[in-house]
Amino acid sequence: MEETSADCFCFIDMIKSKYILLFFAIMIPMLVGGVSGFLTAEAIPGWYANLNQPSFNPPNGIFGPVWTTLYLLMGISFYKILQLPSSKDRTEAINVFYLQLMLNFFWSLIFFRWHLIGLALVEIIVMWISIALMIHRFRKMTPVAGYLNIPYLLWVTFAGILNGAYFILN
Repeated sequence: MEETSADCFCFIDMIKSKYILLFFAIMIPMLVGGVSGFLTAEAIPGWYANLNQPSFNPPNGIFGPVWTTLYLLMGISFYKILQLPSSKDRTEAINVFYLQLMLNFFWSLIFFRWHLIGLALVEIIVMWISIALMIHRFRKMTPVAGYLNIPYLLWVTFAGILNGAYFILN
């Protein structure tokens, strides 16, 4: 059966090689994380370092490796969903994936670049909900795809608590 352009949800559906698809599925969250990190890096040694920090704040060196690992797991889970046949459920799962990724991107800007700690707290709560929804949708379709994102949800839970502590202290 020949696929028409109306059957394609996005350019990724047009990729035939599973290795190229895996590469793109991983690179999408990696690039989003890399760009947001690049756009906010200058705030770390200046504005962020001068904030009143909670006692449980991890060292700055922890964040890069943790986020890299989480983006890798996110990409692998996304790849598992992209491998499924086109369907309404798959399209909705992909949309939720993109939504949580967009929220992930903007949280860094809101907190680090624009210094809006309270708004960042509200945004991270919405992001947490979107991640939980993504896990639910992914798990229904391919359980491992959902489970791969549990560390991400746990880390964002911790980040939300940390964001709340920064809001209270500053």
